[in-house]
Amino acid sequence: MAARVIDGKEVARAKRAEIKARVEALAARSVVPGLAVILVGEDPASVSYVTGKEKASAELGIASLGRRLPASASEAELLALVRAYDADPAVHGILVQLPLPPHIDERRIISAISPEKDVDGLTAANVGRMLLEEPCFVPCTPAGVLELIRSAGVETRGARAVVLGRSNLVGRPLVNLLSRKSYNATVTACHTGTLDLPAICREADILIACAGRPGLVRGDWIKAGACVIDVGVTRVEDPGAKAGFRLKGDVDFEAAAAVAGWITPVPGGVGPMTITMLLDNATAAAERASGILPGSGA
Repeated sequence: MAARVIDGKEVARAKRAEIKARVEALAARSVVPGLAVILVGEDPASVSYVTGKEKASAELGIASLGRRLPASASEAELLALVRAYDADPAVHGILVQLPLPPHIDERRIISAISPEKDVDGLTAANVGRMLLEEPCFVPCTPAGVLELIRSAGVETRGARAVVLGRSNLVGRPLVNLLSRKSYNATVTACHTGTLDLPAICREADILIACAGRPGLVRGDWIKAGACVIDVGVTRVEDPGAKAGFRLKGDVDFEAAAAVAGWITPVPGGVGPMTITMLLDNATAAAERASGILPGSGA
């Protein structure tokens, strides 16, 4: 039996409708959530992503207050811009699009964002709060992955979850979040040093591939009936495609779909949820700043 495809676009639409209602409730109190997305350089993938964030913000009534800087911008210039946004009460959330040019220290830039405006969940304070299960902003892609799993009705309690990848943006947060009592999964983190990777993947009731290696996970790596979430998105040359390339995930979709119980496509799976959860975090930041919700973070 073919796997059920988890439609990230549909789940994102439902979540955005909920966010829009919250934005309208803020507007009734004369509060407009302000999101400042800063892009440095002209990386095509980053430009496309930031454009998508700006469009989605406008559709929900969230103000886009960010700026685009040339790749030649200095670290001091970027740091000054981040600090200005951090001091601006109209800006509730700040996101610096990564990666940054090599002459800029990413950690120094991220550290300049206050935890209350760190809607990407990357500051040391928010990471620490996440580990301690305190109120915080959860990184957007992991939050989107969890939303997709919930939407599919996949049981996490007692499930064996395997996270294939250990990045600070996706893999590490997912390992922490899935092991919380609220999810109660038994989690294994895999990486380039993992021995007998296929055998470990075959034990997974929930397999999350976020290694950034197209086609890595084959059909015979999948446990029958497993939930497979493909976070990977890589541009692969395809002369037959209009753009000259196509997007490929970490999972061999056709082979895996023949075995799995649930699976996300690439594109149209995790991608739409990443932007959606950013908007969710930005709205929560505005709610907290206006006193609707207690505490800091989301």
